[in-house]
Amino acid sequence: MELCTQEEDSVQGTAATENSRIQIHFQQGTAFVWRAEDARRTREEHGLVGNLVGALVRKPRQNTRLGLPLQLLPEEARLLLEIGAAQLVHHGSSADKTYDVDEKESYAQFLHQSYEEQWKLALQEKKRTLEGLSERIVEGRSKRKRQRIDQNEEPMELSSQGPIKELLNLEQTFHFPKEAMMVQIPTAQLHTGNVEEVDIQENKSEWPYLDKENHETRYKVFSDLWQKGYYLTSGGKFGGDFLVYPGDPMRFHAHYIAICFSQAEDIALSDIITAGRLGTNVKKTVLLCSLDREGHVTYTSLQWSGL
Repeated sequence: MELCTQEEDSVQGTAATENSRIQIHFQQGTAFVWRAEDARRTREEHGLVGNLVGALVRKPRQNTRLGLPLQLLPEEARLLLEIGAAQLVHHGSSADKTYDVDEKESYAQFLHQSYEEQWKLALQEKKRTLEGLSERIVEGRSKRKRQRIDQNEEPMELSSQGPIKELLNLEQTFHFPKEAMMVQIPTAQLHTGNVEEVDIQENKSEWPYLDKENHETRYKVFSDLWQKGYYLTSGGKFGGDFLVYPGDPMRFHAHYIAICFSQAEDIALSDIITAGRLGTNVKKTVLLCSLDREGHVTYTSLQWSGL
């Protein structure tokens, strides 16, 4: 039986906590979650939806079926960081990673094995194609022979064994270029290199939203609504900052369009009318959100009504 001290338990618990935190990768001011398990936990455990932006390899231009990575709003990323559920990490460039001889040989062996497997599959497909066409090839050759006989021409020697010979010699003559190989794209980094945790309070290059008044207002509104149990997504398609749902967006329609303003900001009357009419047309209530002098979030609901 192995016994460990309380201090060892604490160290192990801290390590487990570090490993269980969601990893958020920041690239050019945008937050991404790359691991599938982290994306699942982001939604199921923390009620943050994000937006899948990864395209399919064979159909990169379609946008109906998207996958990893999961792109997070700045407010979603900051919330996860502040509640201790995630860590902002920075990976060194691939140039920083050095590969030893064994790793290079292992990778070369993997490529060779992959090529051999794909060569066999391509060969089988070629065989099936020739077998399906063999009868038509023989029939076509016989037809051409009869035509030459009917025209009193000397018939050419057309062997019906041609397709069979092609099939028999296919393994020796078949060529599968390496350029036609399918490329395997891993969904996780095999060699992460140097992974460093970034403190958003100290690194403005990794977190460009630091001390920005607009972001502070949006974040406090986002955090307040999230604490009330709402789900939030980007509201850009309805002219707002956030769409607010009473539950998971897979099951509910948004009830509110949240628009954030600074307390001292003047709002044009035309903008208020536009927001109210738009919200009514899409059957949602517009929330004008701002912070009071104490930093508390205040809401003003807006609905369009006519005589």
